[in-house]
Amino acid sequence: MVTKPTTNTSGPVPVLCPGGTVVCLASGPSLTSTDVDFVRGKATVLAVNDAWRLAPWADALIGSDAGWWKHYNGVPEFKGRKFCLEPSVRMFPDVFILKHTGDRGIDTDPTSVRTGRNSGAAAINLAVHFGAKRIVLLGYDMEARCEARSHFFGSHPQGLRGNSPYPIFRQMIGTMVEPLQTLGVEVLNCSRHTALSCFPRVRLEDVFA
Repeated sequence: MVTKPTTNTSGPVPVLCPGGTVVCLASGPSLTSTDVDFVRGKATVLAVNDAWRLAPWADALIGSDAGWWKHYNGVPEFKGRKFCLEPSVRMFPDVFILKHTGDRGIDTDPTSVRTGRNSGAAAINLAVHFGAKRIVLLGYDMEARCEARSHFFGSHPQGLRGNSPYPIFRQMIGTMVEPLQTLGVEVLNCSRHTALSCFPRVRLEDVFA
């Protein structure tokens, strides 16, 4: 169910699912429409960048980079809540601006996130602000087995980020593990293929059994 977007573009993130489950959809090549459709209606769904294409009904969308939002003109087709980390996207009045306070760990200030140097990591921190006690990861491949197939849709258009430093991304996400445990937030990696080993691997069907 799509939630009504906020009319405020700064301030604390709204608590969308206190004590509930947030599914974070990253855009790795293992993301499938089957898995995305399976989680619909079972949890709060947060799409990362182009993952919204498989989940236009998602509750929220995050893209850390202003260039991505500008390339897609603010993604007017998406009607859920939108989040970015760069003030230069204020040209799009429905995009909520989060403060970038570093690359490592988790920021518990509901106006801010740690980025892990990638939008998938920022999504994990945002899910904490939503009130999640369980976060499910899909499409978090965190490696490119083939550059031409680095995302479920192929490669980004020319001018957007390419050749992502996945080993650094994995290292940065690893710094989130301890603070998430301290907060009592469980993270389960249900990606069909993944090089991210810091969270338990679980079958998606078992999570929602």
